[in-house]
Amino acid sequence: MIYFDNAATTQTHPEVIKTYTEVATKIWGNPSSLHNLGTQATRILEASRRQIAELLGKESKEIFFTSGGTEGDNWVIKGVAFEKAHLGKHIIVSAIEHPAVKESALWLKTQGFEVDLAPVNTQGFVDVSALETLIRPDTTLVSVMAVNNEIGAIQPIQEISQLLADKPTISFHVDAVQAIGKVPTEQYLTDRVDFASFSGHKFHSVRGVGFVYIKAGKKIAPLLTGGGQESDKRSTTENVAGIAATAKALRLTLDKDKATDSQKQLAAMKQILVDELSKYQDVTVFSGMENFVPSILTFGIKNIRGEVIVHAFEDHQIYISTTSACSSKAGKPAGTLIAMGVPQKLAQTAVRVSLDDDNDMGQIEQFLTIFKQIYHNTQKVR
Repeated sequence: MIYFDNAATTQTHPEVIKTYTEVATKIWGNPSSLHNLGTQATRILEASRRQIAELLGKESKEIFFTSGGTEGDNWVIKGVAFEKAHLGKHIIVSAIEHPAVKESALWLKTQGFEVDLAPVNTQGFVDVSALETLIRPDTTLVSVMAVNNEIGAIQPIQEISQLLADKPTISFHVDAVQAIGKVPTEQYLTDRVDFASFSGHKFHSVRGVGFVYIKAGKKIAPLLTGGGQESDKRSTTENVAGIAATAKALRLTLDKDKATDSQKQLAAMKQILVDELSKYQDVTVFSGMENFVPSILTFGIKNIRGEVIVHAFEDHQIYISTTSACSSKAGKPAGTLIAMGVPQKLAQTAVRVSLDDDNDMGQIEQFLTIFKQIYHNTQKVR
């Protein structure tokens, strides 16, 4: 079995499962409880918060736990919009955002807000000059992802940070879900970024846990109200075992020596894939190498829908996806490719290979051998 769908979810690391199991069996008190069991749970919760903050170079009071990337994106987009509604009702998100951001922004339109989509160029990078022209006096929020989940393009967060440097009334949110362990933290978590969302299961933690970075002093309306957990910003009993596991996973992911070796390995594997796939006349490679993460490669075979290719590989126990896992079952073409100006018929051919340091060159060779078979088997229908 070859798993090449790591941008959808990653396999939980054995050490992370061990941490989860230990905490779940030994520290099962509610952190809000006054008794000793509650105090123990609070201790683990706050130690995990401190560890995550330190790994990201931030303060522990700036880390707030969520159920994952989708909740984090929804919270920031809606929470900031409503918190700052008295200052203006105009927000900007890029045209290639994950549905958690894009759909949240479009929902705000039904609540009296105005939304503009910042365009991208033909390579899939946000056009910063075009973004600048969209900014208005009543703009309160700009949201741009760190790494695009469909083609792996690393967005110009530093350049956008410079653009917003003299605009303190505009909040800047970064969806960093696909960036952890793939891009140096300082590249996307700049001093100008006010909010950032993260998801544990994208870096070998358990599902159902994420966190949001909220810069000290920045205000946001809560999405969930109730018992007042997370400094009254996100009510609900904290998933202490999952949070401890996520802190462990982040430490393993951001281990500097390991991360450097991992990046080299991933880049070498991706380069071979790009070189070999580019030799086929009817193959279009949508992902580049420069300013793209080494873990994501998106391509298509002329006139063959992406889901056909996914199932053809599945027959050989090789698992890839049709771009975003969140949209693949809906059968929609890759929104990122459409935003890049790729014709719909070509966009519908797109499939995504997403690698991790668990993958190796032997698997790449097997993939290319099977690809050759699939390519020839589909020749008649092209």
